[in-house]
Amino acid sequence: MQYFIGIICVLAGVALVIKTEWFIQNFGASAWAEAKFGFSGGTRLMYKVVGILLIFVGFLAVTNMYQGFLMATVGKLLIPGK
Repeated sequence: MQYFIGIICVLAGVALVIKTEWFIQNFGASAWAEAKFGFSGGTRLMYKVVGILLIFVGFLAVTNMYQGFLMATVGKLLIPGK
């Protein structure tokens, strides 16, 4: 099941990165992204960053490395005494 979810995440991320303009035309610009990123391409940047994060999470799921990644990055903060 994790392979299927990982592949779906990777494909969705690739679609977001490659077809950013299509998503903007169909779903509109994000006022929040335009205001927070401070320039007119904020929506494009947000879609691309979300896509890259989806690709990363998908590869973590396919390779079953998400637990090791979480323990290496935030695990020491959440589990005291280790």
